[in-house]
Amino acid sequence: MYPAEKIPDYSREQFIDDLLREHEIEIRRCLKKGAYRVQIDFTEGRLAVKIDPSGHLLNSFIDLNNLALSRFSVEERSRIGVHTCPGNDFDSTHSADVDYAELLPSLFELKAGNFYIALAGERDRRHALKVIRKYRKRDQRVFVGVTAPVDPHIETPEEVRDRILEASEYIPIEQLGTTDDCGFSPFSDDTSTSRDTAFAKIQARVVGTRLAEKLIGGH
Repeated sequence: MYPAEKIPDYSREQFIDDLLREHEIEIRRCLKKGAYRVQIDFTEGRLAVKIDPSGHLLNSFIDLNNLALSRFSVEERSRIGVHTCPGNDFDSTHSADVDYAELLPSLFELKAGNFYIALAGERDRRHALKVIRKYRKRDQRVFVGVTAPVDPHIETPEEVRDRILEASEYIPIEQLGTTDDCGFSPFSDDTSTSRDTAFAKIQARVVGTRLAEKLIGGH
């Protein structure tokens, strides 16, 4: 982010401080306006592992984000979440081949209360869920992706229900939530997913979550 050659009269330390301050301001504005949750996009997490398998780049990102998160109280961090996915620009992925086992142990070191993890598009969801179960901390809530924006297929409520029930085998109910794998238009020029498809998938998630809730509540 900061060039290898120093910028005259503007040190890397000053740059990092400015970066953290602006990030904090943005989140606080959302909280002040009454946002129930504020989600930080960390798509770069999985990509960082692909670029640098040693984990050094990923850990530097984790440290930087924790510097920002440490500026918030415990109560505020309970309303802040982190999103991770393998990419979704124009229905493409940049790091779907990266094993979640290489990302999630570090991701759960973030001082955030909520984690939004793309799972619907994973080839082996149970593998990812096992990693989540192993590394998730007790004060962290996990929202599992149950619809895949990159897939033109519109999930049925029953498919969503079954994915939630599957996740409930690995994540305590009180710490489990549902989400879409990613935004349906992550950038303003991405119209690869129609509005009708996006809303149909969201409806399936809502209805499917209610179906799962009834079954889980029955236990």
